Amino acid sequence: MDAKLVNPFIDAFMAVMPQIGFPTPKRKKLYLQDKNIIGKGVIVMVGFTKQMRGNVVYNMQEETAKFIASTMMMGMPVAEFDAMAQSAISELSNMLSANAATNLTQMDLEVDISTPNLTIGEGFSLKISEDQYLTVEMDLGGHDLDIAIAVDRNG
Repeated sequence: MDAKLVNPFIDAFMAVMPQIGFPTPKRKKLYLQDKNIIGKGVIVMVGFTKQMRGNVVYNMQEETAKFIASTMMMGMPVAEFDAMAQSAISELSNMLSANAATNLTQMDLEVDISTPNLTIGEGFSLKISEDQYLTVEMDLGGHDLDIAIAVDRNG
């Protein structure tokens, strides 16, 4: 995996989250993992194609997902992770991934993103890469969210 492909995702998260009402995120840890990701409660996977291939996965506990959905809905309480909250999380992953794609085009890479795929469950294993991938732990106002970046240049 090309390390230069990681920053566009971190930059997107750091730029988009404050614009939609979140506190400035803080990067906690960065580490390599192999092939599979373990679900924390809510996972959203977005695929990348064209001159770059792979996936970015947003992995968080359900409480974090409810906090994010509530903030996106102007503070409306989110007691359960229902269809509206799921839609908000999917939309956020779409916004983050589209912003990262824009950042990647500034590196002369033409990329497309897939529709977000949201999965609910804790402790399950999901294969996101044939090789190692990088996970960036982010703190969003006391709520943790992992960004797993499993992308590489095509060809």
